[in-house]
Amino acid sequence: MPLPDGVPAFTDHRQLLADVAPQVLVICTPPHTHLPIALDAVAAGCDLLLEKPPVLSLAEHSELARALADSGRVCQVGFQALGSPALARLVDAIAAGRLGTVTSVAGVGAWWRPDAYFTRASWTARRVLDGRRVLDGAIANPFAHALMDCLVLASAAGAGWPEAFAVERYRVLDQEVEDTACLRLRLARGFDVTLAVSLRSDTFIPGDITVTGTGGEAFLEYPTDRLRMPGQSMPVPVPGRIDLLENLLDYRAARNDAACGDAARGDAACGDARAAGSVGGGVRLLVPLAATAAFTAVVDALAGGPPPDPIAPAHCALHNGENAIAGIATTVRRAGDERAMFTELRVPWATNAWRSTVSTMEGTDAKVEP
Repeated sequence: MPLPDGVPAFTDHRQLLADVAPQVLVICTPPHTHLPIALDAVAAGCDLLLEKPPVLSLAEHSELARALADSGRVCQVGFQALGSPALARLVDAIAAGRLGTVTSVAGVGAWWRPDAYFTRASWTARRVLDGRRVLDGAIANPFAHALMDCLVLASAAGAGWPEAFAVERYRVLDQEVEDTACLRLRLARGFDVTLAVSLRSDTFIPGDITVTGTGGEAFLEYPTDRLRMPGQSMPVPVPGRIDLLENLLDYRAARNDAACGDAARGDAACGDARAAGSVGGGVRLLVPLAATAAFTAVVDALAGGPPPDPIAPAHCALHNGENAIAGIATTVRRAGDERAMFTELRVPWATNAWRSTVSTMEGTDAKVEP
């Protein structure tokens, strides 16, 4: 798309920062470039809207958090599903006990992405590029919203920090990362989160999360903001999604630096409040960097696993002239409904799960607020 007359274009973000001196920078670049661009932007005095996944390790998360605290800048992370009023309503219902004691959270999604999607750029479908993590797999990137929403809902139920997991990762094409996966997370205080997703499905499941409790079950289709609460027969659209860039701009407009006092700009309490997105004249950032720590911890842990296992053409069916995994939409739905791994469902192409633990971050609150 051509730019309007008079709008400058840059191929180097450092030149942009020097020539334009923006107050807010939107970073929607490949995942492995997020941290260096964000650090340069914060050093130049910018507040950020940073595309998901924000960073790819807890070490990177800590480095960016320190830079934000030192500079007094803030970072909103582009998990736009967290601007959903349907999600907020479900979080409130869980916290109020409307579902009773929550026993599980399960996310499901099935999309079609053609072969060209995985080869459209040098970084796509890559695990590492030029010595930096990319981790462009189904869990960390396309279905990152599903994982993040699951963690938010589990947090609302008091589940705590992710502690351990089992994951199965598969691929149709010869590539470094998964197009299809099943993940089971064990959280510190109680129950499991299950996520089953695929990018090679001839049947579309937009993306949904089921929260089960002793008092009923809720269903959230997160891309469409449709919500079904206990007692309802069908999901109902909940209007009023908040745009994350508008929320960031509102936060900036309402932020009252005098609340901390000019002399207290280096005060630790003020810095902590800014990091949490709570110093904004009554306007709260919906997705401050701090709220994504658990998500990044999971992505960091998953990075240590083996490469995805191939799915043989015998288990595929042609869709638009390319291989889709036969019946995968039914498989991921079953995995979500039964809170089961693909191997536990005895899917013929499923091989084995890799199990490991999730690191903690010193001083990190396990609560994740939408």
